[in-house]
Amino acid sequence: MRAGRRTGGPGARDRRGARRARGEVARGERAEAREGHAGLVRSVRGRDGERPRREPRGLGRRRPLAPGARGCGAAQRGQREGRARRGAPVPALRPARRGLESAADGSAIVRGQGTVPRLAINRRRYELACGAVLLVSARPGSPVTSIRATVRGGSALDPPGKEGLAYLTGSLIDQGTQRHTEAELANLLEPEGGDVAGDAGGVGGSIASGSWKLLVEVIAELLTSPTYPHEAVARQKERLLARLLVERDDPRSQVAKLFRKLVYGEHWLGRPTYGSIESVARLAPKDLRAHHRAHWLGKRCVIGVCGDVDPDEVHRLLARKLAGWKVGALPRREPPRFPALGRRFGTFPADRQQVHLYLGHLGIERGHPNYPALVVMDHILGTGPGFTNRISRRLRDELGLAYSVSADIHSSASLHRGTFTAYIGTSPEHVPTALAGFLDEIRAIQAKKVTRHELELAKNYLLGSFVLGFERASRRATYLVAAEIQAFPADELTRLPQKFAAVTADDVRRVAREHLFPDDCCVAASGPLTRKALAGAMPARASRSQRGMRSSSAIPKRPSRRGASPTRKTSR
Repeated sequence: MRAGRRTGGPGARDRRGARRARGEVARGERAEAREGHAGLVRSVRGRDGERPRREPRGLGRRRPLAPGARGCGAAQRGQREGRARRGAPVPALRPARRGLESAADGSAIVRGQGTVPRLAINRRRYELACGAVLLVSARPGSPVTSIRATVRGGSALDPPGKEGLAYLTGSLIDQGTQRHTEAELANLLEPEGGDVAGDAGGVGGSIASGSWKLLVEVIAELLTSPTYPHEAVARQKERLLARLLVERDDPRSQVAKLFRKLVYGEHWLGRPTYGSIESVARLAPKDLRAHHRAHWLGKRCVIGVCGDVDPDEVHRLLARKLAGWKVGALPRREPPRFPALGRRFGTFPADRQQVHLYLGHLGIERGHPNYPALVVMDHILGTGPGFTNRISRRLRDELGLAYSVSADIHSSASLHRGTFTAYIGTSPEHVPTALAGFLDEIRAIQAKKVTRHELELAKNYLLGSFVLGFERASRRATYLVAAEIQAFPADELTRLPQKFAAVTADDVRRVAREHLFPDDCCVAASGPLTRKALAGAMPARASRSQRGMRSSSAIPKRPSRRGASPTRKTSR
């Protein structure tokens, strides 16, 4: 529930107080990030044990120092990135001393083996009587406390013809409860700098740490007794329908949906989370209430809390507030069925001077053992810092086809299989060149090992930025929930940077061969072109000699994984 959504409110003095409280929370979040960044920089020492001469002032525009690096100014950093773009050797960074930076909450940034950071987040795990799992990470002195409650199921539970039901059930959960109206909830939270928001997967919020009990009570209310008032639902439905009407004529939005449809077929992952104009128009408050009663159950819920809290006190409070919540059972997870790998094309006609072009195929789950190597591969191929990755360097810098271009397979990986997605916005006449550029770079990273400086640049960036991603309380709470649902090992945050650091050039080539399929990509485009023209612009499949590197002797067969779908074309 954010400012501006409610129709009524406190007086001018109360509103000024609420703004001050929200400002304090925002400043607290920035302070958390600055403190974490400073801790990371302080842990970077030269051989003489001194601090770098220049210490970043915050998280804003500067790129984080690579792990083990001595401090360097903008000129030296620019020289290093310029060398990388030109393909020249990048001098190795001086190794750091082994050191330790510990926080009062028990979290730690460890410099082990010279260069690899290790992040440990303390947590306490509880099982509540309602079946929910509670995970609490105490951070003494943290100015912000965040909560994330995820309910398993989400959009997978949308009935046919009512797509968007899970999304509306979650996003409108803050419109009132059996105890409080929407305005009353806002009046409770805003003076303390608090807010809450829901989505198809659950609800979460943040507040000044001194008022964490209030946030816990509000989250518990929303989980167990939302009312979905008719007027509020009608108002929010109208806003969503207006958004869908705008997106109906937006080429990039429509072609992104089309691409997912080509990859996932009729599976629910191929449908928009927030539904369509037709499906949303059918939904009524009674549908939202019925969906909540049937699927928002204690057994399906995982709650993560991070902030200046007492874990046992959080447990006692939530156990009392959720005591009457229906336990229920975990949702059944059916083995997914996806279309077989193969070339498929789709277009969204639009009289525009720019074509939005998507190319890709089915990807991996987050738990796949090749995930760390694929992250490194992505940063070399299509998502590296700045414009140092191969696809950006070639299509953007050398050929001048576009400003926005990217490719990766890891970012969409989750409990379900994601996608390998390459994107570029370019002019219609450059579509064949863009498609050829994508496929050439994919085949190149499969054919030859990446260079040493490419590998070092990618790994240094990953290791240098990894710790910074966990400074905010909201990020930690979200991670606690994801780790529980996806069954990550307890030491995942320690092991993952070590796995990044251990990736070799051979590993990058191996995973590129195993997980990228340039001859079996789906292609979707919006703009002034037809499906036939798009298919004609696609380069021919690789010859037998070009595919030799992908022979069965070079590439092991992909093992069958739980819930995996067929990935080869089968005869009927």
